[in-house]
Amino acid sequence: MRTPFISMFVTSPFDGIEEHAEKVKECAWTFQQAVECHVSKECKRFEELRQEIIHLEREADAVKRRIRGHLPKGTLLPVDKFQIFRYLREQDCVLDSVEDALDWISYRSEPGIPDTLKKDFLLFVDGVIDPIDELSHMVKEARQYFKNYSEDQRVTVKDIIRRLRELEHEADKREDAIKRKVFESETDPVTVFHMVRLAETIGSIADHAENAGDMMRAMVAK
Repeated sequence: MRTPFISMFVTSPFDGIEEHAEKVKECAWTFQQAVECHVSKECKRFEELRQEIIHLEREADAVKRRIRGHLPKGTLLPVDKFQIFRYLREQDCVLDSVEDALDWISYRSEPGIPDTLKKDFLLFVDGVIDPIDELSHMVKEARQYFKNYSEDQRVTVKDIIRRLRELEHEADKREDAIKRKVFESETDPVTVFHMVRLAETIGSIADHAENAGDMMRAMVAK
């Protein structure tokens, strides 16, 4: 059994990673509200919600800087420092994609989503939120694993990662369905370009969540 090195220093990097993951989760919920607001056309809070996400992203950046600042050279860690950095980068990219998606929506003055796409689009957004929920759960369980190195705990983390991968695959299928439907139902080239690019940007949210899961799998590997 490996010695739990994480107990040898005051603050575990996974404390900060979990805090960062909660910021990501909070951003995801706000993102969902912002998209629903945009789809409804009658909602006037889109810009307010977008600014809230910008604020949350800045708070997450502060957490990220603190994590990096507390990993000086020579510090004993349960995993390689660069694995932690790579994981954190992917988790942070989830936030970047959320912000990019809302920015892209805001660039077009005409609000809303074509009526033929509304239902599919909202289901797609739900589908990219699910992996983020799993991401937060995964970090919580991984934090416990790096405290006690329990094999049962490691299996739990791996099961969550497997579930995260399945959810990302479902999100990919919904993204493809939306893009196919856009080309079938829309004739305005601006709308086609805007919707396809928006679908790809939102899809990248789930992609980065899956990438973070892959990084975590490498960290818990024996």
